[in-house]
Amino acid sequence: MDAQGRGRADDIDPADQWVLNPNTGEYELRLGPSAPQSGVPSPRKPRSSEAAPPARSRTEAPGRPRPETPGRAVPPPRRRRGAPEEPLPGRRGRRPAKKASKSKKVLLWTGGAMAFVLVAGAGAAYFYIEHLNGNIASVSDDGASTGGFSKDKAINILLIGTDKRTGKGNGSYGDTGSVGHADTTILLHVSKDRSNATALSIPRDLITDVPDCPTTQEDGTQKIIPGTQQVRFNTSLGQDGRTPSCTARTVTELTGVKPDNFMVADFNAVKTLTSAVGGVEVCVGKDLDDPDSHLKLSKGVHTIEGEQALAFVRTRHAVGFGGDLSRIGLQQQFLSALMRKLKSNDTLTSPSKMLDLAEAGTKALTVDSQLDSIGKLKDLGLELGKLNTKNLTFTTVPVIDNPTEKVKATVVLNESTAPQVFDMIRNDVSFTAVKERKKKEAAAVAARLKGTKAPASEVRVRILNGGAVAGSAQETLSWLQNEEGVTKSENAGNAPAPLAKTTLEYAPEQADQARRLADLMGLSGSAMKPGESVTNDQGLPAMTLTLGKDFEGAGVSLTAPAKAPEGVQKSTADKVECAK
Repeated sequence: MDAQGRGRADDIDPADQWVLNPNTGEYELRLGPSAPQSGVPSPRKPRSSEAAPPARSRTEAPGRPRPETPGRAVPPPRRRRGAPEEPLPGRRGRRPAKKASKSKKVLLWTGGAMAFVLVAGAGAAYFYIEHLNGNIASVSDDGASTGGFSKDKAINILLIGTDKRTGKGNGSYGDTGSVGHADTTILLHVSKDRSNATALSIPRDLITDVPDCPTTQEDGTQKIIPGTQQVRFNTSLGQDGRTPSCTARTVTELTGVKPDNFMVADFNAVKTLTSAVGGVEVCVGKDLDDPDSHLKLSKGVHTIEGEQALAFVRTRHAVGFGGDLSRIGLQQQFLSALMRKLKSNDTLTSPSKMLDLAEAGTKALTVDSQLDSIGKLKDLGLELGKLNTKNLTFTTVPVIDNPTEKVKATVVLNESTAPQVFDMIRNDVSFTAVKERKKKEAAAVAARLKGTKAPASEVRVRILNGGAVAGSAQETLSWLQNEEGVTKSENAGNAPAPLAKTTLEYAPEQADQARRLADLMGLSGSAMKPGESVTNDQGLPAMTLTLGKDFEGAGVSLTAPAKAPEGVQKSTADKVECAK
């Protein structure tokens, strides 16, 4: 739409509200609607002592009287013969200006200032975004990630805090010569429907295997850094030149979850981010005095930022048992407080805080090469913004003291509970009861498992391989016939198409057979698909069992845990907890 059209619209373009006053030669802001306008602009009116010379256009016939045009002293500009008349820039005829009241003058001034800000801001925004892009540091993901998060899938972001002492005022903390190990590591899993999330802390002193790591060097060449077995997790970064991509590979080896992206923060990130939002509120259940981290807080609630915030997340001797696991709990409390502050109206409605936050965030973080622009970070932020903090659960990888040590300094996986926690994250199972809207559906699915079960000898089933490793169908057939007594089973070869999940399809009259087979195989109610029967080699109706990509072997249960195992410590981000 051109300027003339906008001037007549209800939604007036701010730039079109400025008009030239022919009496003063100055531009003025007019907030009222424009009067009906002629097709071409009127020139400045001649003074009373001057007379406009007569003129005629090329198309005017000689001797023919020229019609008068109301409100016009001169004819329109010349144009080419046959060319359509085009409107010229500038304002059309306007109403006589009225003297504005004092209040109207104030309105004119503020309206004009706002118009200027809007017009000037459009250009400034581009340069500011480019400025923020320039703040972002990135490193290669070296193929250790999925290639970046997707808006229609669950999201797994690896957050790494290093103990590198670079930056003003950080040299006095601990080991000044640290190469920057993975001092704090959190795997943030956000569910596919964005209804819940789990922040899984990985202890730095966990004994694990670090795999071989292809790593991009500063000159662009690739180097494979050899892996090491049974070492501290924190050596997955910094040690022997390992980069964050190596930490990502180690997390995948440990949990079975491949991160979509990773972010790395150093000491400065804690200081600048907390200052950008005006501090975060934390609670301590006792007086804390830790000379090593320089933290000194009295019992109660405090708002901390900058150096004090860094001291809070670094302290360990003053809380709990004085070890790394106690510090993890403190860090989770701090991150909960920071999350609440970031989502509070106090932050979201403050332009200065939002700008400070954008500045601090882009300067403080190093991201992987798949997340290296403000646009990508914005998209990730919008996805994370859908999450309610009450449904963000903080938990820690279940561990026990290293049984091989006399002086306890490291930890190992708790094999009775850790696999279940990893399995919940892989299967997008919430640690919080947040899926109220799915209760009815879940109840209906669970009901498929309830009822009488047919004897194993009466179960007729055809087995298809729909994505499991080669030979899985025959392996399952042998197991069912020889160990479980399902003798009326047969191998039907490969499925027409691969499936992500193992399924069992059955007709209504086969429900008791389906329940028996589900019990034997460890199938969940969601794996049971009421449908139709097929005819087996004996010409009898049979069920269809299709082994999907999730199939791990005959006799291995396919049921994902429905809740966190007993004893796994967890907290949610919406609750204020006091450090003890």
